[in-house]
Formats: sequence, structure tokens, C-alpha cells
Amino acid sequence: MNDVGLLEWVIVGSLVGILARLLLKRSDPVGCLGTIFVGIAGAAIGSKVWEAAFGDQNGVAWIGSVLAAMLILGILSRLTDR
Repeated sequence: MNDVGLLEWVIVGSLVGILARLLLKRSDPVGCLGTIFVGIAGAAIGSKVWEAAFGDQNGVAWIGSVLAAMLILGILSRLTDR
């Protein structure tokens, strides 16, 4: 992976993570770096699942990315609740 590829993943991860946090509308146990990592994981997992389920639909796999990031945030939130 080159530097441009890494930068793209960080930007996409940031956007996906921020969207997921905004859509959940609650306090989550992750900070800025956690949001980026959750967004990267959501983008990697969600886009693949979306494309496998619905086929290549010209750029709408970001919906699956945000949904996966929301799921990851929900799981993290439940794991850290006391």
C-alpha cells in the first residue's frame, strides 16, 4: 500500500465513522482515532457485504460501509457499558 492509498483509507474511514456516529445520536466510547478505525473497518467490511448482497451498483456501497460502522459502534457501546 502506498502513501496515497493509506491517506484515502484514513479520509474514507473518517467520513464513514463520523456519519455513523452522527446517525446513532448518542455518546460512544471511542475518540477521534477510534472513529477513524471504526470507519475504516466499516468501510472494508460493509462495502464488501453490500456488493456481495446487491452487486456492483456504481458507488452506493458507502451505504453498507456506514451501516457496518454503526453496527461496530453499537457492539463497542454494549461491550463497554457497565
